Amino acid sequence: MFSTQQCAARDSAPGDLEACLKECMEALDLFLNNKFEESLDKLRPQISDSMYHALIHATIVEMRAMMTFEHDDIINAGSTMKGAQAVCHRFRKKLTVVGKMSKPTGEGFTEDELHAEACYAECLLQRAALTFLQDESMVSFLKGGMKVRSSYMIYKELHQFTQSHDFHKGPNHSHLEGGVSLGIGAFNLTLSLFPPRILKLLEFAGFSGDKEYGLAQLQEGASSLNLRSLLCTMLLLCNYTFLTFILGTGEDDISEADRLIKPYLSRYPKGAIFLFFAGRIEEIKGNINKAISLFEDGCAAQQAWKQFHHMCYWELMWCFTYKRVWKMAYFYADLLSKESRWSKAMYVYMKAAYLSMLPQGEERPFGDNEVELFRQVPSYKQKIAGKSPPTEKFAIRKARRYNSDPPRTLPVPVLEMMYMWNGFAMIEKDEALTQGVMETLLEAERKLHEGPVNEYSIDDSCVITLLKGLCFRNQGQIDRAEACFMHICTSEKHIHHDDYLVPNALLELSLMYIRLGRKEEAIRLLQRAK
Repeated sequence: MFSTQQCAARDSAPGDLEACLKECMEALDLFLNNKFEESLDKLRPQISDSMYHALIHATIVEMRAMMTFEHDDIINAGSTMKGAQAVCHRFRKKLTVVGKMSKPTGEGFTEDELHAEACYAECLLQRAALTFLQDESMVSFLKGGMKVRSSYMIYKELHQFTQSHDFHKGPNHSHLEGGVSLGIGAFNLTLSLFPPRILKLLEFAGFSGDKEYGLAQLQEGASSLNLRSLLCTMLLLCNYTFLTFILGTGEDDISEADRLIKPYLSRYPKGAIFLFFAGRIEEIKGNINKAISLFEDGCAAQQAWKQFHHMCYWELMWCFTYKRVWKMAYFYADLLSKESRWSKAMYVYMKAAYLSMLPQGEERPFGDNEVELFRQVPSYKQKIAGKSPPTEKFAIRKARRYNSDPPRTLPVPVLEMMYMWNGFAMIEKDEALTQGVMETLLEAERKLHEGPVNEYSIDDSCVITLLKGLCFRNQGQIDRAEACFMHICTSEKHIHHDDYLVPNALLELSLMYIRLGRKEEAIRLLQRAK
């Protein structure tokens, strides 16, 4: 094994950089085998002397902080990443100006200096993410924005340089290219998610937000054996299994995620990260029982980082929701409310929602009471990057109905929130699951019609109608689905509280028309919804 001095040498030979990269790959291998602390222990002795040891160590520390969401962990991660950035800076070419490399070909840069640029840009980007999380002030937002811009400009110059015909590839080029692909891919994919109006301003400022180009860059980074291939793969898996469902329609081809994860599952059959993504893929396919088994395996695979369990608990909660096993879903919401800091308002709301789905006289687990839980929800409100998460704001607004005496109960709060997380796309491939949800909606509709009329009656009826429309669409009963969505639109003047219903009904109707090839009608509906 090479010495610390060898790794730290300013003008090190190519073999020294190669040795550093090899040891970091070994540390990453430990991490993927659930040996998280052993991985950190392997990296720690050289974090003051090796840019790659410093970067990978700080990345793992930040990953843990992101999952715990503890203030002290986030502060520690920020300090660790700042230290890593300082180490990377020592290896950079003297007098390098961000965005102004010496020549388009990068002439005069050693291999170490090029790697240092990529590592430095990655540290900047990760520090920006922590800045947005740990402080809500405008000053911190601007500081984070400056880090993002500096990072992007470095990546942009490196990308132009590595694509040049005059560029001479060093022996560790695959790792450098992987780092550039990660940066360019992550920026393009992330920025493409911004609204067009904001994206135009960002592009005017020099940023690029091309989704397909970003995905292609990440695919390139994931396809070769390099230190960043894991991060490229994880970003792609997040896109195919989460972003397309939470921020889109969820109609992307899941086969690409399947292809990406297979080699990792083969090499790391007990790897908690990959068991989690494998479960998510099965969930999207509609194989809910198989998904549950994989999420449970992910929890059993390791006990060192309980935060990995929380990701599985969240998905298990929804899996049992799709199956309408309310008490099991409640159990996972309860675990999250006690162990995870990410969104206590959401977890407590879901606990209350599941209890409200149980028959009136049935005993509640742990002696909990849904009315009391709903009333607690606003007290858990928080901000991430200066903003309250939209689903939290939605939960708080809904929960306020229980402040009155007697409380104005919600008809199907679980299924309504399931819609907010695009859960109806999950049950579409299993006819029995859709039929089960329809039965629950019909029962809720019956109770609503039999109960006393109040100021929420029309809103509640329209909520049920919207969800029935989604079930009809899943079942291929297009005329009945269309009738449901149109009914909500014609009820616009009578809806007093749930102002999301009409635009969402128009959206769902337009998405259905797109499937049917009626694109001109769909565009008109989308414009009206907007």
